[in-house]
Amino acid sequence: MDSHTNKPNARVSSKDPPAVKTNASGKDPQAAKTKASLLSNVKVFVMCHSLLQLSQLLHTSYFKSSISTIERRYGYSSVSTGSLTSLHEVGNLLLVVFVSYLGNRVHRPRVIGMGGLLMAGSAGLLALPHFLSQPYQYNSALAEEEGDICVMNGNSSSPLHCHALSSHHASLQHVPWGLMATAQLLFGLGSAPIQPLGISYIDDYSEPGNAALYIAILFSVSIFGPAFGYLLGSVMLRIYVDVDRIDSSAEVELNPTDPRWVGAWWMGLLVSSTSLLLTSTPYFLFPRHGHTPTQMETDSLKGDKIQLETSLISIIKMFPKHFLKLMTNPVFMLLVLSQCCFSCVISGLATFLGKYLELQFSTSAAKGSFLMGVMNLPAAAIGMLLGGVVMKRTQPSARAIPWVSMMVLSVSILLGIPLFFMGCSLQEVAGVNLHPWTDGSESGCASNCSCLDTTFNPVCGENYLEYISPCHAGCTNYTLHPSEPVRIQAYTQCRCIVGAAGLGHALPGSCGNSCSSLLLPAMILIATAGFIASLTNSPLYMLVLRCVSQEQKVFAIGVQFLLLRMLAWLPGPTLFGVVMDSACVWWKRICGSQLGSCGYYDNDLLRSRYFGLQMALKILGIILLALAGWKVQRGQGYNLEKKGPVAV
Repeated sequence: MDSHTNKPNARVSSKDPPAVKTNASGKDPQAAKTKASLLSNVKVFVMCHSLLQLSQLLHTSYFKSSISTIERRYGYSSVSTGSLTSLHEVGNLLLVVFVSYLGNRVHRPRVIGMGGLLMAGSAGLLALPHFLSQPYQYNSALAEEEGDICVMNGNSSSPLHCHALSSHHASLQHVPWGLMATAQLLFGLGSAPIQPLGISYIDDYSEPGNAALYIAILFSVSIFGPAFGYLLGSVMLRIYVDVDRIDSSAEVELNPTDPRWVGAWWMGLLVSSTSLLLTSTPYFLFPRHGHTPTQMETDSLKGDKIQLETSLISIIKMFPKHFLKLMTNPVFMLLVLSQCCFSCVISGLATFLGKYLELQFSTSAAKGSFLMGVMNLPAAAIGMLLGGVVMKRTQPSARAIPWVSMMVLSVSILLGIPLFFMGCSLQEVAGVNLHPWTDGSESGCASNCSCLDTTFNPVCGENYLEYISPCHAGCTNYTLHPSEPVRIQAYTQCRCIVGAAGLGHALPGSCGNSCSSLLLPAMILIATAGFIASLTNSPLYMLVLRCVSQEQKVFAIGVQFLLLRMLAWLPGPTLFGVVMDSACVWWKRICGSQLGSCGYYDNDLLRSRYFGLQMALKILGIILLALAGWKVQRGQGYNLEKKGPVAV
């Protein structure tokens, strides 16, 4: 044996490969370090957070696209469904400020992940009423017991009929609403940490000059969630609601254009629940702190570490002081109140624009959701991204942002003016906006037809008048479609319709109106106005972040979202629901004096009130923005990447 091999200090040949160091568990520490470095990269976090917010908004927008379908399925008014959509804001309000105040004191990625899992569970719970409810029942002339055709000398106030319908709808209305309300509240609790903790995490660990761009990318990617949600709605609402309860090859009497049609609103909720589950999981792999690009941020994190040791009692004692400091910051409050006005407009559009399109332009719920998904939301996403890119390149001062935003938003308002004149009046409906005998038929032609007040099965007579049901048109017979024997082709022997050879006939479905050609121009105007308004999103958001001190930033985001939810997203859908219901001229009846959903609206009144409320909110928002600009004008200008408040 060579003697040099026993020397303890013998050198290893340079040609030999270096030994791979391992830790006690046998894992390569270099690989672990690379993985940790990847997860510490703020760009990876931006990507994951964009996907989570995309899934979150996909769920909320899909649910809103199904609002008119849920109204029809369970007999709810617009106020009831509007309140239902805003209930998740109540759950959010319960936690958002406290979560935001804790801010850097908690493991932000893990808290976000837990919130995402709760949202996934609540999205699944929201679909539960479908599985607990009886199959969908609708008025039909083919029904054996309660057919909708005219039966002479019948009794329209039969206690048996009234009792059956009343008990059926009573069971439908209360239990599903309670379950969906609970699901919405839980969804709000889960969504509380998503934006406040996510945006503050991105802002803390982004490179100098890139925070605005990252936030613009976040919002631009996220807004495709609503686009996908409405597109998903356009697909699911073409599927019959009880597709899981009947043979897939079975035919039903209805089709998507029928006023009684109810689509599979619950199927999309299962898709959104799965998406939320998948996008929430990666957050449990992120470290507590990301890569800190500057010494200033490192010092900030050291301060946060010291704050972690603060007792909960001390935190609670300091809470009122910090909250009051934000409430007395004039720039912050004016900007947030201005955002509340515009967010309230968005809530009204997101919740009821699909239903508005159905009423004004005689389109289906599926087509309305499709147009919103391919036109409105992509336009808004492009506007947000473009606004962030322009801001990164120009680095505008705080003095310029409010005034430029005002000019841009004013253009958006001007584009909305033609919408007041784009629409049609309600078609002539006998017994609603037209007396049944004004078409030349005999007065009281259906008075002995035993027509129930609860019936809603619109038909269009050959005299181009619409009737609430074949019974109300005095039709005593019907013919079946030759190729589809479960569908009615026409109602015949109608006593209230004068035909060329005596008694006329009516076709199933609504007569509709002549405004379908205005649907695309109206959508182009709405999408263009949304694109222009979205250009101001990133500049105003960054201005809010920079008008508070660094240590209050996370808390300020939470308070901002608290006010947005309390003053915009919570009351907004209900407020616009009241406006929708105020234009109703004929309510469906469940039994006796109990009302269901609205059957017919005064389209002219609806159009003026729906867009009038939006216009008033936009003007108020611009006034508040002008006051914020005046207040900033009196202070010192500053660069938006500065990590500190503006002097006012």
